[in-house]
Amino acid sequence: MRHEPAGASFALEEAGAGRLRAQGALVFATARRACAAGVQRLRAAGTTPVTIDCAGVTAADSAGLAVLLEWFGAARAAGGALRLETLPGGLRALARISEVSELLEPGVAPAP
Repeated sequence: MRHEPAGASFALEEAGAGRLRAQGALVFATARRACAAGVQRLRAAGTTPVTIDCAGVTAADSAGLAVLLEWFGAARAAGGALRLETLPGGLRALARISEVSELLEPGVAPAP
């Protein structure tokens, strides 16, 4: 995945009941805000399962991967579950080479 400039943006948009859409760069420059937004929504969802469609992720790096792991922890802590759909291949590869793919696999929909 390509890296966005420091002015990159990221947003989590509502996409229906229990669904969110990730849009933009999930990189070091956006990680803090992205993490906080996701954790807030996952805590608010409580035990309701949440699905995040990641098709709109335009760039990602190790900070973005850390955000995803934090989101899984927040969902688990709230008693809920998180599922990621359309996770970009670059993030899958980064998880694999970082040896954390087993932490993501249970909540990641299979690649099409």
